[in-house]
Amino acid sequence: METSLPELRAAAVEFAKAGGNTTLDYFQSSFDLEFKSDDSPVTNADRNAERIIRDLIHKHFPGHGIIGEEYGTENEDSDIVWVLDPIDGTQSFIHGVPFYTTLIGVLVNNRPEVGVIYAPALGEIASAATGFGAALNGDSMQVRECDQLNKATFLTTEVTTFKEHGFGEAFEQLLKESRIHRTWGDAYGHLMVAAGRADFMIDPILNIWDAAALLPIVKEAGGSFTDLSGNETIQTGNALSTTPAIKKSILNHFKPTV
Repeated sequence: METSLPELRAAAVEFAKAGGNTTLDYFQSSFDLEFKSDDSPVTNADRNAERIIRDLIHKHFPGHGIIGEEYGTENEDSDIVWVLDPIDGTQSFIHGVPFYTTLIGVLVNNRPEVGVIYAPALGEIASAATGFGAALNGDSMQVRECDQLNKATFLTTEVTTFKEHGFGEAFEQLLKESRIHRTWGDAYGHLMVAAGRADFMIDPILNIWDAAALLPIVKEAGGSFTDLSGNETIQTGNALSTTPAIKKSILNHFKPTV
């Protein structure tokens, strides 16, 4: 590999800041809002931020591939592929809520090895590279210890998506068994788990650009990032970030019934 993981991490942090900071020009201000074919919202802030990040990748790493939510894929067969979500949590962004983030994940030989979660409106940036730990605003971060569901803080994004994707019963049981539930969701919920502010976060549905940045950060913070079948992957469309001691208890609720 021609570029080391620490070098990719440092670049990803700078690129996320460059793209994410431009969203502040639109946040709680004026922006153009459209809806895609799947009815998900997109703004000119999303598109502008992704274009800035893509331009930086083209300039500094011209041979690398890119997968982005707004502008699709290019050179995706490269050994190194950047995965971009310029605004994760667009609903938060358009409603003036500061929990939206800019996400950059870097795949090396199809494995997520570098991740950045940047919350521009909060001034928080989490980053990680495999084998080099995870940090929040430059300080090392770790998941917190929690060994029982009845002590756990459970985070989600939209509660209705559990039922829509066949996980309604599991969600109801986890509500009963966990200490408290809050919808501090999207990527910021996964950041909260990695930073030791909450104990587990579940996304019943997400895309590769939502997930690629999350796995390295949660894992390097001492946590577990898997799909709801327990596989460490960003490909299957759902995700659980958790402190390891309660992982089995959570996943048991998602086992298929016979």
